[in-house]
Amino acid sequence: MRINVTSVLVDDQAKALRFYTDILGFVKKTDVPVGEYSWLTVVSPQAPDGVELLLEPDGHPAARPFKNALVEDGIPYTSFAVDDIDAEYDRLRDLGVHFTQPPLDHGTVITAVLDDTCGNLIQIAEHKPA
Repeated sequence: MRINVTSVLVDDQAKALRFYTDILGFVKKTDVPVGEYSWLTVVSPQAPDGVELLLEPDGHPAARPFKNALVEDGIPYTSFAVDDIDAEYDRLRDLGVHFTQPPLDHGTVITAVLDDTCGNLIQIAEHKPA
């Protein structure tokens, strides 16, 4: 068994696609209309056949209260790995991304937390060699 698709709940799929591709650097993998929404996924350009991130509409009644509670408590919805967090932090800040936590060294990992403009906090993490 392996992870094939994971999701992030977004308030607007078109806005999310722009942010996750134009800003974060993912590439669109699938865009299949399903009623008023789409089955819309992105992948890392370094792993085009790897795990897909579904930009899932947050229309379910439980979705927005859940997302709001995470944001209010400063909890990231998910985490993405980066090779050089300082460089990625600087690149994203230069593109206007708002960070709620700058890079913070936790010993074995350095993390930063950003606002994805779609109702989520997202963590980026650089794992330090053991």
